[in-house]
Amino acid sequence: MSKKKIKEIFIGSNNKGKLKEIANLLPQISKIYSNLDYKIKSPLETGTTFQENSLLKAKYFSKKTKKICLSDDSGIEIDILNRKPGIYSADWAGKKRNFDLAIRKVYLEIFKKDKNWKKKKITARFICVLTIFWPNGKFVSKIGKIEGRISNSKKGKNGFGYDPIFIPKGKRLTFGEMDPKKKYSIDHRSRAFKKIRKFF
Repeated sequence: MSKKKIKEIFIGSNNKGKLKEIANLLPQISKIYSNLDYKIKSPLETGTTFQENSLLKAKYFSKKTKKICLSDDSGIEIDILNRKPGIYSADWAGKKRNFDLAIRKVYLEIFKKDKNWKKKKITARFICVLTIFWPNGKFVSKIGKIEGRISNSKKGKNGFGYDPIFIPKGKRLTFGEMDPKKKYSIDHRSRAFKKIRKFF
């Protein structure tokens, strides 16, 4: 593994919410490149785990740009739905990545399982795997998780994706209601990043 600190990195994602959050996690010393600069289509995510898809994306974007790449694969697991949508979290939002549609689907699928679900605690977790891939083929992947539950209704305008329906354990607000800096400091992505921070 390279001992040199990373000063320049390409963030391998076409999700603007992820780009913003990862950029906020990275130290100010880093020069950050993204698809706002390169316009590279995302690869097909053919992996069966968050780890596989994170590595697949990091390797793909690194080969395309010849740069050290940081990629994320993340999603939400809902226990009553047998941990779905999981790695298909973005797919539930459709081709246009409409997460209002995805959230409606979550509520519909939970209702199918239990019509009285709003009176119960629907446990869930966000998972993130961050992978750094070097052009020489070396890579490192780390996982971050945060446990919580599904809100009875969509709340808050902050964040992105499923943030408006996820309440972290021990909190009362959804990620969508939280101040972004507060969310960034406790969420699954920051927990994964803490494990790779030493490379920056």
